[in-house]
Amino acid sequence: MFKNKTIWIVIAVAAVLLFWVKGVYNNMVTQDEGVKTAWSQVENQYQRRLDLIPNLVNTVKGYASHEKETLEGVIQARAQATQTTIDPSNLTEESMKRFQAAQGELSNALSRLMVVMERYPDLKANQNFMELQAQLEGTENRISVERKRFNEVAQGYNTYIRQFPNVILSGMFGFQQKAYFSAEAGAEKAPKVEF
Repeated sequence: MFKNKTIWIVIAVAAVLLFWVKGVYNNMVTQDEGVKTAWSQVENQYQRRLDLIPNLVNTVKGYASHEKETLEGVIQARAQATQTTIDPSNLTEESMKRFQAAQGELSNALSRLMVVMERYPDLKANQNFMELQAQLEGTENRISVERKRFNEVAQGYNTYIRQFPNVILSGMFGFQQKAYFSAEAGAEKAPKVEF
């Protein structure tokens, strides 16, 4: 009689443990997929920006053909940003820094292009250019929103897999922390504005 009770207790404990492990594992998978989805939204917005750039450059070319160096810089930065991608299952600190550096170079090149455009009043009045500039500004805002959302989802995932006892299972099943977007170097300093 005592032997039967022991067997049933062992079976019950094993069943509870199995259901707990299953629940934690499935939650980790769900959160990992959430991080990948959030990352793909970030990439979608960066792709939108990359798609706008050739139209913007071609519009500027007609007005500022002698600004060849600036236009080539934008084209080169876009090409570099296109080549720098991250596998969503491997969002490491190092890969994120490479990606951010390439995107930062593109942002810098676009900033230089916008400064050049200030010299051409006819270009600033061009309806096509104005629409492209507005779309680019909107895309930059979308990128910011998606980066923030990605960081929030990654934080939730990272917190979950590091909590005890989940950390034991995350290590056993190979779930690793995801890297965050961080501010670019020098972003903490206010830009100098001169008139």
